[in-house]
Order: sequence, then C-alpha cells, then structure tokens
Amino acid sequence: MSGSEGIDLSKLKIARGDEVKTDHRPPRSKKLYGWLVLLVAAAAAVVFFVSRQPFAPAETVELTTVSFISPSQAASLLTASGYVVAQRKAAIASKATGRLVYLGFEEGDRVRKGDVIGRIESEDVEAALSLAKANLAVSNADLADARNTLERATGLLRKQLSSQADYDAARARYDRVEATIAAAGASVKAAEVQLENTRIRAPFDGTILTKNADVGEVVAPFGAGASSKVAVVTIADMGSLEVEADVSESNIQKILTRQPCEIVLDAYPEKRYTGFVSKIVPTADRSKATVMVKVKFADRDSRVLPEMSSKVYFLPEASGGGAPADSRTVLAVNSSAVTSRDGAKVVFLYRNNTVVKVPVSLGRSLGSMSEITRGLSAGDKVILAPPDGMEEGRKVKVKE
Repeated sequence: MSGSEGIDLSKLKIARGDEVKTDHRPPRSKKLYGWLVLLVAAAAAVVFFVSRQPFAPAETVELTTVSFISPSQAASLLTASGYVVAQRKAAIASKATGRLVYLGFEEGDRVRKGDVIGRIESEDVEAALSLAKANLAVSNADLADARNTLERATGLLRKQLSSQADYDAARARYDRVEATIAAAGASVKAAEVQLENTRIRAPFDGTILTKNADVGEVVAPFGAGASSKVAVVTIADMGSLEVEADVSESNIQKILTRQPCEIVLDAYPEKRYTGFVSKIVPTADRSKATVMVKVKFADRDSRVLPEMSSKVYFLPEASGGGAPADSRTVLAVNSSAVTSRDGAKVVFLYRNNTVVKVPVSLGRSLGSMSEITRGLSAGDKVILAPPDGMEEGRKVKVKE
C-alpha cells in the first residue's frame, strides 16, 4: 500500500471521443468499391449505346441507282438491254498455208478494201509463176514461126507446088502451138492466183478489232494443227454498228419497225444516242422467250464500240416523226426512294451495309422517276421504298 500512496490520482484523465486521434483517409476497400461502381456504370452506358444498332437485326432492303435520264426516257413504252454488234464483221484468214512474214496493221487501225493486211512466205509460188511466164514466152515465140510456116504452106498449095500433107502438117503445128500458149497462159493465171493467196487483203473498209497472229507464226485456211493459226485479224465495219436487244415475247407487240429509240451505253450513262428499230428478227429464242430487235444508230460517235452493253428505250411515235422537244438529260431517282423526315424530303443512301440519311431537293416528276436537283450524284445506290422506322446508321442487307 505504501507504493500506491506515491501516485497522484488527480492527474489521471479519461480521453473523450472528440479527443481521440483518428486517420481521415478512407479505407482501401472503400476506394476500390468506388472505382468498381464507376466502371460498371461506364460499361452499362457503352453497352446501351452499342446495342442500339450493331446488334439489331439487319433489315433486308432493295436498292435503286441514281442516273441521268431524259423526259423521253421517262415516257418510254419499254426498256430492253442489249449489246452493240457490228452487222458487217469478218475474221480474215489466209487462203494458203505458210509462215507469216508481214503484218502491216495493229488493233484500231483503219483499212480500205483491198489493202494488204498480211503476207505469208511466197518464194516457191513466185518461182512457179516465173516458170509459167517463161513457158508462155516460149510458146509465143513458137507461134510466130508456126504462123509463117502455115502461110507458106497455104501459098504453095494454091500454086500446086506443095502437097496436101505438107499443108496439113503446117496447120497441125500451128494449132498445137496455139493450144500450148493457152495452156501456158492458164499456168500463169494459176500461179498468179497462188501468189495472190499468199496476200491477206481487207474485204471491205473497216477497223481492225483483234490481231490473232504475229510475224513468224504459221497460218492456214483451216486449223489443221495446234501450231497453226486460222484468223490473222478480225475487222468490222464501224458504220454497221447496231444494238441487238432481247425483248420479251409478251412485249414484242409494242415494237414497230422504224420506231424511235434512245440508246444509253453503260460506259457513258450521261450520253444519249438517238436511233430507230431497223429490224425485228422473225424468230424467237425458245430458252429465253425473247425476240431479238435490232436498233440502228441515227447519230453515233467514235466512243461506240462493238460488244458494249447498252439499254434501249423504245419511245412512242412523236408527232411529226421528230424527236421529243425536251431532250435535256436530268438526274433522277425512282420516286419510291424519296420519303419525308421532319418535314423534309430525304433518301437513304446505301453505304457499307448501313444507311445514311441525305436531304434532297426535287424537280419535275418524270413518270415513275423524280428529278433530283440537289443532294445526290449519278451512280449513288439508295434504298427503294424505305420503311417508316428507318433511321440513319441502321444496318441493312441487300435483297438477293
């Protein structure tokens, strides 16, 4: 007890709550919890945004193309597809077999009728021609001597200074020489024909389309061997170009000979060529149920080439037989591709499997087409008859 007597109990003091020293930093577990909450909220926002379009099922749509047309095309009775075909075309081959030693033209060159396009080796034929001409010269020399002999025999026989046998011998020799001359002349002609057969000539005025053989190759009238070529070049008369279009049997009654047409080549969609129906081929294609119609160009330029694909618009007969008064081409699209959004006319442009809303300005109504004055360009692909719920950025797939 004596030890406790030295302790001053008055100095002892119990610390209260507000006097306890505390660490104001939050616990580590609370900080991690806060970060987790933020990450979950951000992920939810991203999922909500992304799931609105990319994971929505793609809607199947049909497309139409913005193109240049004329008012007359909009009023056309019928449209058909076809190809430009030369009505006068020939694959030029050699008439003889031999090695090609000369070829004077290339693709795209113009030739005149009778021009020598190519030539095959002809030394043997030229030698045969020289021999035939020499034989003809010998026969002609014999003819002069035989004629003189016959004249002398005739005079002596009249004066009874020669026998009938001498006259007959002179006459026989003369006739024989004349026959020899005829034979020699025929040999010369045959050799000349053989020589001409080594020349490959243009049968008509035209343009070289393809070159199928080169100098040094063996050419022949018929492809008898793998090493021989048949056609040396192919030429066409560009003035005979026409469009051959297949028209369905059910629509052929709409087509008449001399009916006006407009031709649009796929290579130059902005250019229109006037034409007319030149011939309706009097037979049908059983497999396609079509009838071929040939359309001749009324105006044509050098850009029109054989085998180009084209569209033919068969037009109604214009009053007075002339072309429609308004022939200006305009940019147009199928009217069903135009819709309204928020009071504005728009179309939905197809781009990379999604749609882009494009405001447009419209002009005239051209049948089933509408003129586009602003917003689109030729060749644009747009959604045909877009549904009311379609909005920009929507995933779509094109109907097969």
